[in-house]
Amino acid sequence: MGDTPSVRIANTSFSYPGGKAGIFDLSLDIAPGELVVCIGPSGCGKTTLLKLIAGFLPCASGHVLLDGEDVTGVAVRERQCGIVFQSYALFPHMRVWENVAYPLRVRDVPLAERHRRAEAMLDMVGLSGYGERLPAALSGGQQQRVALARALVFDPRVLLLDEPLSALDAATRLSMRDEIRRIQKQQNIASLLITHDQDEALSLADRIAILREGRLIQVAPPKEMYDKPADAFVAGFIGRANLLDGTVASPDTVDTPIGRIATPGHALPNGAAVRLLVRPEKIVPVAGDPASAPPGENHFAAKVIHDRFFGASREIELAVGEGVVKIDTATREDISCVHIPRDAVQFLPVT
Repeated sequence: MGDTPSVRIANTSFSYPGGKAGIFDLSLDIAPGELVVCIGPSGCGKTTLLKLIAGFLPCASGHVLLDGEDVTGVAVRERQCGIVFQSYALFPHMRVWENVAYPLRVRDVPLAERHRRAEAMLDMVGLSGYGERLPAALSGGQQQRVALARALVFDPRVLLLDEPLSALDAATRLSMRDEIRRIQKQQNIASLLITHDQDEALSLADRIAILREGRLIQVAPPKEMYDKPADAFVAGFIGRANLLDGTVASPDTVDTPIGRIATPGHALPNGAAVRLLVRPEKIVPVAGDPASAPPGENHFAAKVIHDRFFGASREIELAVGEGVVKIDTATREDISCVHIPRDAVQFLPVT
């Protein structure tokens, strides 16, 4: 990736009427060829961020730079952003190739060149031979490919995707994830994708940016975001999480609602309030009589509350002590005990 980011959001703010919703002093860089996926609760500012980059909304403060050029006051068309909307926004009366070529048409590219470039782009997205059809003759996934081809046909500076897969069925969403990733990397274009789907973010992103109430909480590669969340909000939003409030009992134990947990060593004083994170897949289920559980630390008797079966795996909630523990497991056996490995326990900031 180059030294100069393709997209730079520098201390940017925008508030909707009332001042409570918007983007507040947000800074974010997207490198050439990088795919950043922005995720967060409804109303956190994800789409507002995209609109500020595209120019659909004005910055109240801060700057937007594309390829090093300050475009904060530049009109939408001059910013040269390729945009894929959730609704596809295809023209129903235009043939597929004409939809793809539309950005070239408004830029006064000659007809023959428009047709040639549109057909080449359709071939790239796997729709060679579909150019003469109308959008109504295409499936949802095919229409999304047309929208992607249209966004890229004029060689934009950046690709912006606003929840592009949310209107598709589950199976088509999975295949389109791979297609978006393939095409984005093939074009080597800086991209921002907005989604509410955690799995989509984890599987697609070079980095994930997580927003909360208009503020950027953490930016990190997917594995780092999952394994080392900045706080309890991130831990609970990205993946499933057991968040346990407790009190330090010793340099390597914490008292929690489920019992005393042995933890990695720490320097916190006895009596300090702490918050622990344990990911469900790291908890080991134990079958049989709780009294026969193997001796050792962090073994707790458990009673199943909810058991959701997904074929290859189960998501189970268990009553443990005075608390509840979530586990993800492939075991088919009845569970009466859980073991929490000491190295599965993480400390999070208490807020």
